[in-house]
Amino acid sequence: MIIVTTDYVPGREIEEVLGFVIGNVVMSKHVGRDLAAALKTLAGGEIKGYTEMLTEARNMAIERMIKEAEKLGADAVIGMRLGSSSVMSGAAEMVAYGTAVKLKL
Repeated sequence: MIIVTTDYVPGREIEEVLGFVIGNVVMSKHVGRDLAAALKTLAGGEIKGYTEMLTEARNMAIERMIKEAEKLGADAVIGMRLGSSSVMSGAAEMVAYGTAVKLKL
């Protein structure tokens, strides 16, 4: 599956636009990450537990978006974007979205 943030795939022509595809995941912190984060805010620096959590969430969201595109028979997703938001205290959503397309051979 080709994934691009542009509105086209360089060197390829779009045969058909199949539709909007999205993948999302909501992840929550666990006690170990919360304690490490609380201590890290005192000293400053990267909170690696949260970085790892968001990386995992991003990868899951992209994978879910790809599965949606594959269901439509897509060769590529163009205009792919990522977004995140706080859903509630201690939980964040990561979303990946774009347009599924079929490419000319």
